[in-house]
Amino acid sequence: MSYNAWFQCINGCPGEYSLLEVIYRCPTCGDLLEVQHEMDALRTRSAAAWMQLFDDRYRRNVYPYGSGVWGKKEWVAPFIDNENIVSMYEGTSNLLWADRYGKQLHVEDLWVKQCGNSHTGSFKDLGMTVLVSVVRQMMADGVPIDAVACASTGDTSAALGAYCAAAGIPSVVLLPKNKISIAQLVQPLANGALVLALDTDFDGCMAVVQEITKEKRIYLANSMNSLRIEGQKTASIEIVQQFDWEVPDWIVIPGGNLGNVHAVGQGFSMMQELGLIQRLPRICLAQAERANPLYRAFQDGFKHFEAITAQPTLATAIQIGNPVSVKRAIRTLERFNGVVEQASEQELADEAARADRTGMFNCPHTGVALAALRKLVDRKVIRSNERVVVMSTANGLKFADQKAAYHMGKIDGVKPTHRNMPVELPPDAKKVAKAIARHVDKTRLLVS
Repeated sequence: MSYNAWFQCINGCPGEYSLLEVIYRCPTCGDLLEVQHEMDALRTRSAAAWMQLFDDRYRRNVYPYGSGVWGKKEWVAPFIDNENIVSMYEGTSNLLWADRYGKQLHVEDLWVKQCGNSHTGSFKDLGMTVLVSVVRQMMADGVPIDAVACASTGDTSAALGAYCAAAGIPSVVLLPKNKISIAQLVQPLANGALVLALDTDFDGCMAVVQEITKEKRIYLANSMNSLRIEGQKTASIEIVQQFDWEVPDWIVIPGGNLGNVHAVGQGFSMMQELGLIQRLPRICLAQAERANPLYRAFQDGFKHFEAITAQPTLATAIQIGNPVSVKRAIRTLERFNGVVEQASEQELADEAARADRTGMFNCPHTGVALAALRKLVDRKVIRSNERVVVMSTANGLKFADQKAAYHMGKIDGVKPTHRNMPVELPPDAKKVAKAIARHVDKTRLLVS
């Protein structure tokens, strides 16, 4: 059975556009496009048959279907030739049962989807494998593309650099100068990308990349390009798959440019439409207080949205004041009975550290989501008996310097409530033994 997918305006303007066409906005209204699938054709396979197919492919070694994205190829980009797929076996990330941390929060069934356990260390790999594979197909078909470009706060640039390097396609990255971690900066550099550090913030980089990609020989890789959404939506399908096709009650996800909340919603909506699930979860979109335009809009029921100038935040990847996917995000939240919560710098830093004490190693953006979760639990918006999944978007190792600064008390304006410092001692066995005893007593007290 053959399947088809195409671009279509999010506002329903007439016109269908090939996924192999260099186009990002609706020619009629100028708004974003999204990928539509030939649902009648997909319905010719039963829900049970889709579940069996996806389970049979999961983590297998038949290329490319062992990938968490390409195992759902028919629901993503069905017409791409397998030889043009650029995959690092992204996805299939751990759904971590946060038992001890959940008990501290009084949430009995808490899970953390470890999307940062991926090739470049973030969920951005899920979308980039699709986008770069489509570009590779376009180039194989003779479409003249010289390079792929993105604006980034770190993770998108890492994913673009890696996947383009694997495909042999030149990549261009626009970063805000001195506003990302060294670990994030070095990733695209190591993969051979042209890295341009601009003296502006992410929104300024985004404005420039949209200008340079008006020349169609430079292809746009930011999430306003809905090919990225198609890969990222597989995270929600995978979560349900990991629960033996049961739907959690809540998804909590940090948001900056807001493409990911739309992607998560798309995955759940597609499963419901094709009969794999019978209900939808609720969604909490979590924002840093210093970059919170959607939170502000939520306060009056999304009647008005105003872009802001995002202020510096530890959660650098979501330091975005003018998100391109805002309209899609609001529609998703309205459909999923969603809420928007925010976290201060103190709250996100402390919550990441508190969760780390139970065995995790969280990025600051996951700290934002965890802090939002705590607030919703305290207000009894989320009940203790509900199954909750927090989307962890990046690997904490990318932010090791920031974590060290927290424990050393060197983050301005943040009191390290849960700091843990090395204990310096002489080489004396008795003093070492006493230090161990104090640590054991302290740990027992914390656990109790």
